[in-house]
Amino acid sequence: MERARFDDYIARFNARDATAFDDYLCADMEMLNGALRFTGVEGMKHHYVDLIWPHFREELNAERFVSNDTHVAVRMRTEFKALHDAADTLFGPVVKGERFTYRGLIMYDVRDGKFSTITVAYNSFTNTKPDGQVVEMGLPH
Repeated sequence: MERARFDDYIARFNARDATAFDDYLCADMEMLNGALRFTGVEGMKHHYVDLIWPHFREELNAERFVSNDTHVAVRMRTEFKALHDAADTLFGPVVKGERFTYRGLIMYDVRDGKFSTITVAYNSFTNTKPDGQVVEMGLPH
């Protein structure tokens, strides 16, 4: 996959454009993200549109990109910022402005120009409280 095509996916993801999933995921895509597993476009939409995006401003930042026709590997930093106080999120209770930072590697298998599998590996996941206290979270979900 060309870098420009991957960057388009990331830009659309960061803009909360759920149609990016239709354009970039195979119908039978499998994702492993920490302890979470989900399948296909609808599984991806449910995770992000229903569970993450209502509570957080999420921004993906690809820091290193390596690819060929069948694989993409990215060193990724993802920032989540709580949009409001919420008692029940995938990260547990949060307060407005609280931040979570993922650092790790993501491997994408590519079939016919779309992602067929996505595997997320965690190097670190931190929670920054509104008072600036940083807590290492391990695997959050």
